[in-house]
Amino acid sequence: MPVNQYQRLSFTTMDPLQQELLELICTTCNLHDVDLASIGPDDPLIGPDSPLGTDSLDALEIAVTVQKEYGVRMDSENTSRVVLQSVTHLADYIKANR
Repeated sequence: MPVNQYQRLSFTTMDPLQQELLELICTTCNLHDVDLASIGPDDPLIGPDSPLGTDSLDALEIAVTVQKEYGVRMDSENTSRVVLQSVTHLADYIKANR
């Protein structure tokens, strides 16, 4: 299967929480031009390799929004770095800490 075809299927093959989180991140960070179908569940969420183009300020906004929406707090910068590695990591963290 070609890479492009796989990437197009990524969003639709994510579990519902992962899809919801990716949409929430795009809304929180005002990412209106992002093609969700091009984002995979294991793509980096923050930093220069992120297909979202998000940075550390966006990471803070995401952490605050996750706390408000899901009642899950990221207590330290190190926790945030691990949790915000990908949509998969973030969803797993929320499931484990709800």
